[in-house]
Amino acid sequence: MNKTIGILILAFVVGLAACKVYSLKDTSIPPEVKSIHLGYIENRARLINPALAPALNDALRQKINNQASRLAQRPDPEADYDITAWVSDYNYSTSGISGQQASSNRLTVTVHIVFKNNIDPTGKKVPPANFEADVSRSFDFSANTSITDAETQLLPTITSNLTDEIFNKLFSNW
Repeated sequence: MNKTIGILILAFVVGLAACKVYSLKDTSIPPEVKSIHLGYIENRARLINPALAPALNDALRQKINNQASRLAQRPDPEADYDITAWVSDYNYSTSGISGQQASSNRLTVTVHIVFKNNIDPTGKKVPPANFEADVSRSFDFSANTSITDAETQLLPTITSNLTDEIFNKLFSNW
């Protein structure tokens, strides 16, 4: 009996681990919106990871192509939706102490988003209205890991999580 319960618990935990944090099926793009301009996401933070901006740009463009494929991506800001963004904060802090020494560190990354609805800036007829918002995520790593190694290891997770957050901020009804 205990072995059966253990197997069920293990299967449940594995099933949860396989699930994504967000379901991106609930995108909400009005039919009037036909085009989008996504400006290059720049690094404007005090500390800069040179690999982050290119990774975010590629991942967000790919996500828009996959999840909002009916939108034509245009190179000019006169598109129906105009999005600019930049990495506004990128910093490290100690997140855990054990025996008077740091046991874990935390990397926090913030992206500032500026959304412009060129069809209806108020969002009354064609939502959403123009807005600015920050998307921020924290990523913990062992204090025994160098910052350079942590950045390399965490880059895929950072890119994936922030891309999901940005996409949801832009296209999902919460």
